[in-house]
Amino acid sequence: MLIIHRSDNLSHSFIKRCLFYFAGLIILSVGVAMQVKGFVMGLSPWDVLHFGLWQSLGLTFGSWSVIVGIGIVIATSLILKALPKGGVYVNLVTIGAFIDFFVWILPDAEAWPAQALFFTAGVFIAAFGSAFYMTPNLGAGPRDSLMMVLVMKFNLRMARARFLMELTVAVLGLILGGPVFIGTVLIVLFYGRIIEMFFPYTRELLIRFIGYDDPKIIQFK
Repeated sequence: MLIIHRSDNLSHSFIKRCLFYFAGLIILSVGVAMQVKGFVMGLSPWDVLHFGLWQSLGLTFGSWSVIVGIGIVIATSLILKALPKGGVYVNLVTIGAFIDFFVWILPDAEAWPAQALFFTAGVFIAAFGSAFYMTPNLGAGPRDSLMMVLVMKFNLRMARARFLMELTVAVLGLILGGPVFIGTVLIVLFYGRIIEMFFPYTRELLIRFIGYDDPKIIQFK
């Protein structure tokens, strides 16, 4: 008779959670790259901020994305009085490279309707990717970690926390000269709700992938 020890189960679960996590990062990157291809619809609130900082203070767009991410990691660590999980660092280091890769391989959309389609599909794909990679509970990216801090510390629904965060960032980016258009407004209003909508499905997918309901999988009310 084959005997599977508890440590083997934990190792098996961790490996599959890591695979699920990386798959989520890839899905998220595809969605963000599609939004970049549909730039006529505007930038996401965080990218509005990155653009505004770039135009106001110099450096590069990508540099500000990393700098802001590092600042968020430090801030959330101080609020929680604990270092973030390893997945946060993985996200911070890899997500930019993934996005650049998919921007490179995806075709350009010249016509306005095609860009609008790219942007809209990208928002849903990125939201699904966000829920997908956060479900294994290995550490959300800097911006999603901040959202989770708002959820936990202020007992907010995820959609409300995301709305407040995105609205604040969009206003700050607009003040600094970042571009805001209808796509920015749509993300502020609905992105958190879309992520929240996907969580039950990504949780069920991960449970099926692992083979049992690991208590370390993220849960929401």
